[in-house]
Amino acid sequence: MRVTEYVRYDAVGLAELVAGGEVAPGELEAAAHEAVDAVNPHVNAVVETWQGGEDRAGAGDGAGPGGGSLAGVPFLIKDIGVAMKGRRTELGSRLAAGHVAPADSALMTRFRRAGLVTIGRTATPELAYGITTEPVLHGATRNPWDAGRSAGGSSGGAGAAVAAGMVPVAHGTDAAGSLRIPAACNGLFALKPTRGRVSMGPDADEVFSGLAVQGGISRTVRDSAVLLDRISGPEPGDPYFAQRPTRPYAEEVVRHPGSLRIGVLAEAWGGRRTCAPVAGALSRTVSLLESLGHRVTEAEVDLGIDWDAFVAANAVVWTAHVAATVDQLAAASGRPVDASTLEPVTLAGHRYGQRISGPRFIAALDVRNRVARSLARFFGAYDVLLTPTLPELPVPLGADARSAETLDGHGWLRHILDRSPFTAPFNVAGTPAMSVPATPDERTGLPIGMQFAAGHGREDLLFRLAGQLEQASPWADRTPRIWAGDAAIPPARPEEDAAGDRVA
Repeated sequence: MRVTEYVRYDAVGLAELVAGGEVAPGELEAAAHEAVDAVNPHVNAVVETWQGGEDRAGAGDGAGPGGGSLAGVPFLIKDIGVAMKGRRTELGSRLAAGHVAPADSALMTRFRRAGLVTIGRTATPELAYGITTEPVLHGATRNPWDAGRSAGGSSGGAGAAVAAGMVPVAHGTDAAGSLRIPAACNGLFALKPTRGRVSMGPDADEVFSGLAVQGGISRTVRDSAVLLDRISGPEPGDPYFAQRPTRPYAEEVVRHPGSLRIGVLAEAWGGRRTCAPVAGALSRTVSLLESLGHRVTEAEVDLGIDWDAFVAANAVVWTAHVAATVDQLAAASGRPVDASTLEPVTLAGHRYGQRISGPRFIAALDVRNRVARSLARFFGAYDVLLTPTLPELPVPLGADARSAETLDGHGWLRHILDRSPFTAPFNVAGTPAMSVPATPDERTGLPIGMQFAAGHGREDLLFRLAGQLEQASPWADRTPRIWAGDAAIPPARPEEDAAGDRVA
């Protein structure tokens, strides 16, 4: 299969070709590697590739939710949040460089059972501690729509890889918007599941005190739905359990959502202003929703606490976990905790987190509870909340560099949440939220994402709405400047080659 043909299909479409005997999994893998070789030097999204023959041999069982398998589909995993036996998991950090996973995590086992052929791992900021992907270990990941801009984070490598056509769907994690932010920056779809929908086991019961979840990023809604069907469900010992859906999410994508009560929040908590291009896209989205029969009104959304308290609580939870992770990595690797192994923001987070007392941490968890209760009351009055995913267009690479050098742990979290104020509350509450591509910025052509959030366990509702929006205003055929489907891709510029020392 030629790359120009490979990129025309989403993951479900490729799996159907395999199931029908029209193409062999090995052909798809070869096309995926060719795509990576062609475009990764321009974007530096994939930090390592390998042959997926072991997964091809497993082929997937073809059964389970969703009514079909993803057998034979090329796939990429993020360099954090999932462990693949015998493969490196370095967390984007020099402190963890060279670490090899001794066993599969539960999620990796489910990827294998789905039949996905995992061919490599994607870039993440160090310890996923940022919303732009520019780690010292691997270098900056560039946005395929504009190589001078960020692909977002912390699943920025996954976003850039899918947007550039290397794979149709990729794994990612989301603790404050880390799936939805790259989706918005790269013109893709991503859904953050309900807390407890996908297991973190067996080596962790929860990550960032339940703020982090596992998921995927894709070009089509049905790919994300089928992927979630195949990886959701608890493992023994999990601390959270999300009630099983009444039907597969893949079926929800084609169901009519009905006339929904949709609240709109145009300006973020904390006073961050939404820029004109994003505000314009929000207005056009509202018009589209109204034309589809939804009842759309401006809404006031109370988080149950003020923004400063929200930021402070997140800083406590995040830095305490960063400190614990750094200490564990240092003990395992025998490396020092200093500037030779960690970036400034991680060192600052480590120092801040070490000073967090037990009572202060418990108080931060109380804030989590208050936010969850307050948003639950909101979703008693509305079916869905609409916000921009981000208040601004994708930022230039290096935009966070000065802040990274000077801020302490609390200041860095405030900076992150100022950049992405709309996404984190739904991680704190544990409720599902998705980023859906809106019409691009007319002047620059850059992607813009719209976020839709729903009540606990209502991924079904979000998938129905996403499927309707995808039909009404298709986005999958929009392709970036750096695209594996181009017949002739120019050589990478020297500055693109220099973006990372270890591109695939």
